[in-house]
Amino acid sequence: MSGEVVSIATGEPLQIPLCDPDLTQEDLEAINAVLCGDRLGDGPVAEKLERAFAAHCGRAKGIAVSGAGIGLLIALTAKGIGPGDEVILSAHSFRELGHAVLRSGAVPVFADIDYWSGCLSAEKAADKITGKTRAIVAGNTAGHPADWPVFRELADAHGLFLIEDSSEAIGSRHKAGIVGSFGDVAVFDFAQPGVICCGEGGMIVTDDTTLAMTMRRLRSRSLADRTSVSAGVDAPFGAGMGEMTAALAFSQLSRLDVLLERRRGVQAMYDGFMQSFEGIKPPYIAPEVEEVHWFLYVVHLGTRFSKSSRDAILEDMRTEAIDAHAYSSPLHLQRVYRELGWKKGDLFVTEKVADRAVALPFHAHLTPEQVSFMVARMKDASINSGAGAAIY
Repeated sequence: MSGEVVSIATGEPLQIPLCDPDLTQEDLEAINAVLCGDRLGDGPVAEKLERAFAAHCGRAKGIAVSGAGIGLLIALTAKGIGPGDEVILSAHSFRELGHAVLRSGAVPVFADIDYWSGCLSAEKAADKITGKTRAIVAGNTAGHPADWPVFRELADAHGLFLIEDSSEAIGSRHKAGIVGSFGDVAVFDFAQPGVICCGEGGMIVTDDTTLAMTMRRLRSRSLADRTSVSAGVDAPFGAGMGEMTAALAFSQLSRLDVLLERRRGVQAMYDGFMQSFEGIKPPYIAPEVEEVHWFLYVVHLGTRFSKSSRDAILEDMRTEAIDAHAYSSPLHLQRVYRELGWKKGDLFVTEKVADRAVALPFHAHLTPEQVSFMVARMKDASINSGAGAAIY
């Protein structure tokens, strides 16, 4: 495709955002119904969302929270995980839920990822287990399910709490089941750029009724709890979900199949344009995975590209008003973790993948012309930054 994608009205390059929420009139009506009612804080709509989302995942209980990060912190706290304990996790993600481990007081122990899926490697996680290990946090990275049967076996063998970070995945399926159905708890996020997109909010799901009660108590206090003595046993995080967020999330959950199908169509467009470009690897799907619904469309540059050439490609694309980003800024290389002793070279695969991973705009409003333009522009930018690289 030659030339720029421009606005017919202004002649200026069109901004192609990373995310553009797929909202409908029904969403607006759901929010308006809350605004016309008498409850804005957590209430019956949030409770309805909890039941529906838990059912979607095949879980017994759902706890609506203000975001996945605080949800993970609540889960760790409810399990009694804190100072003196170790939690194994990945350093590779768009969303940095690993910060919750640090905030819990536990020691984050990073293990390397699988090169192809980008998910935490069960084998490498097993190598990090010590007598202080209490939990494993494994994520469905960018929407791709982790190797959950192996993680379940590993956690059970060592008596560890298994947490499923599904903040980047809704609707994806491993052959063993849907995401959210594997961990002792699973956490989801409803902020941008996910398929359920509310600007904020999240969900914890579990089958452990006692743990669910503890997490609910730690989450927030309701008006009915104001005079309760038992409800004041633990200091809450004040992390409940308001009714407007819950109404928007429930409205989108009600048509989730349609939302996912629309994104699947965009994925197919990307796949078609991307396959012909040597040096750029499209998203990988493992053979044991039944279905992937991508969080973002993440592609990987060839091994001859460096981090600086990746950044040059991103800058080139931004000059074309394409809102592309580096997918990951590895946690172990961020300052607070460096101060704990982590350094470059500790996680070879994580660093190699993160330096070359590019997250492209991914939402239902993209047109074939825009996708074609973005992929072609990325190809041109990669040639300018060192083309001819081997794909893997």
